[in-house]
Amino acid sequence: MTSLSTAERLLLSLGVETPEEIDLEAIAWTLGVKVRYARLDKCEARIAGSASSAIVTIRSDASPGRKRFSLGHELGHWHRDRGKTLVCRQVDIGNRSLRALDPERIADDFAADLLMPSYMFEPEVRKLPKLNFAGIRKLAERYNVSLTAAAIRAVEKARLPTLLVCHREDGRAWFTRSSEVPERWFPQRQIDRESPAFDVLSGKMDETPLLQKINADAWFDTQGASWYEIREQSVRISSSEILTLLVIEEERMLREDGGSRSSSRERRW
Repeated sequence: MTSLSTAERLLLSLGVETPEEIDLEAIAWTLGVKVRYARLDKCEARIAGSASSAIVTIRSDASPGRKRFSLGHELGHWHRDRGKTLVCRQVDIGNRSLRALDPERIADDFAADLLMPSYMFEPEVRKLPKLNFAGIRKLAERYNVSLTAAAIRAVEKARLPTLLVCHREDGRAWFTRSSEVPERWFPQRQIDRESPAFDVLSGKMDETPLLQKINADAWFDTQGASWYEIREQSVRISSSEILTLLVIEEERMLREDGGSRSSSRERRW
């Protein structure tokens, strides 16, 4: 496990050892932050405060998992941007397309560490028989977070060659990958019609129940993609968005040189 983050050290200082003990409102109170829930028409959450205290307002009609992540996000702003008044829109929270040093991405990372601390989450991810949406859904329920938040955390912490891609009807919204996946494997903007994910996006089904094999060139236009197969599984997360897990099983895809066409064919034969 990597070194502990600020949020994880905060949890340990409060004696938090299990997911059930992650009481965000109580944690906020120890930090001088009062939490309230109200109707917000143009944002998901906002924070206003001085150097020593603040009030965080969370959109009251959001889902429970979204409320918790939004609160964790605002506590991230409190840690880094104390004294400022900030308004966070839906696009600002949980958007993995933002740059790593973007203030909203930093607040997201704080929220993920607070809600799914590595010292709890990583061991549980590694105990999963397979990294699929069935296992991720159980983690989401255990940590009381959204499926999206749990999926992002699982992919980034599982130490398996896996990508998570979010698509809307107009194309790829964002994606994230585990550190084991070389950067050259960059998912295409549009979903291939041969992919089972296309049926989920088009509304023919809500999810694909199993990880299914598909040729890698359905997802990547990287040179040599047609030589390999990967596994995919998709699930609808809203009326307009789906998530897809892409699992790399062929070791040659992870090599620096990507393997050679001839050696790949020899291995398949």
